Amino acid sequence: MNKYIYILLFIAFIGGWLYIYNIHQIRINYVPIDITSDQLYVMLKNKDFYFVNVHIPYEGEIEKTDAFIPYNEIDKNLDKLLKDKNAKIVLYCRSGKMSAEAAKKLTDLGYTNVYNQLLGMHDWQSKGYQILKGGDMK
Repeated sequence: MNKYIYILLFIAFIGGWLYIYNIHQIRINYVPIDITSDQLYVMLKNKDFYFVNVHIPYEGEIEKTDAFIPYNEIDKNLDKLLKDKNAKIVLYCRSGKMSAEAAKKLTDLGYTNVYNQLLGMHDWQSKGYQILKGGDMK
C-alpha cells in the first residue's frame, strides 16, 4: 500500500512540475496599438512617449520627432530606442506600411507599449496638420 502512495505522490510531483514548466514557456505576444492622426495630435500635446520616424527615404517629419530609424533596420538600431521595453514608443512613416512593419518587429522583440500611426504622414497632412521638411526644422 505504501508503494502505491509513493508512486501517486511521485506522479503528482512530476505533473505539477510539468505544469509549472509549461506556464513559464508561454510567451506573451504583444501587438502594436494602431492610432489615428487625430489621436496622435492629442497625444503630442502632452507628449509622454518616444516618437520615431521610420520612413525611408526621408520625406519630412512630424514635429517633436525624437529619432529617425529605417523601418527595415529597427532591430539593428535598438541602441537608439529607450532601454525600457515597457516605455511608450510611437512609430510613423509616410503611408503607415513601414511603421506597421517596424512596430510588429518591436513587439516581436518584446517591446510592450508600441503604437503605430495609421496611414502615416499622408493622413496627418490630410487632416490639416503640418509636416516639417528640411528647411522647416529648427
